Amino acid sequence: MPDLSFQIDSASVVPFAAAPMMAFQLQIKNREPDEAIHTVALRCQIQIEVTRRRYTPGEQEKMLDLFGQPDRWSQTLRSLLWTHVNLVVPTFAGNETVIDMQVPCSFDFNVAATKYFAGLTDGDIPLLFQFSGTVFYAPPDSPLQVAPISWEQEARYKLPVKVWREMMDTYYPNSVWINLHKDVFERLYRYKMRHGLLNWEQALERILARVEEEVEVNS
Repeated sequence: MPDLSFQIDSASVVPFAAAPMMAFQLQIKNREPDEAIHTVALRCQIQIEVTRRRYTPGEQEKMLDLFGQPDRWSQTLRSLLWTHVNLVVPTFAGNETVIDMQVPCSFDFNVAATKYFAGLTDGDIPLLFQFSGTVFYAPPDSPLQVAPISWEQEARYKLPVKVWREMMDTYYPNSVWINLHKDVFERLYRYKMRHGLLNWEQALERILARVEEEVEVNS
């Protein structure tokens, strides 16, 4: 029966994909080298281990929406689920193979992971990869057999913040995405047309300037 282990060696931006995509170089080793691995149907859950790094005052301010005030972080700071990934590992002989595990990345600020990534300025993002699935293999002089992969198989990797920023700058240069309710969008759209504004930035800048003026008058 295969005895598989997993390790993340590196991460890179996938260029020219339809949406932001990051590739993690996944190394898979089998401690039973005499068994031929025909296929691995692999499932992976990726979590952000937010307690495994320090945060600057500026980063703490950007995390208020996720974890509240820093003096409560001992109660509120918990790991975040980033995403799930499914992939098929092709046949390999010997005791190891390396495959790119491509992970789609959202820039939607309604997603907690996006808020977290965007709030970091430097350093690394501590990630935990938890694996499960099914392995199809053949021992010497035996027919094809099937065995499960338990959730106990995992790997840790520190993703440099600069890699995530490079990816988003590649796909969305100098821009971000905000998801709005349809009725709010329609109000903003009518405001933009009524004032003859050329783009969404002009509409939001005018609204924000008016709000800031009112705050100054009332303060």
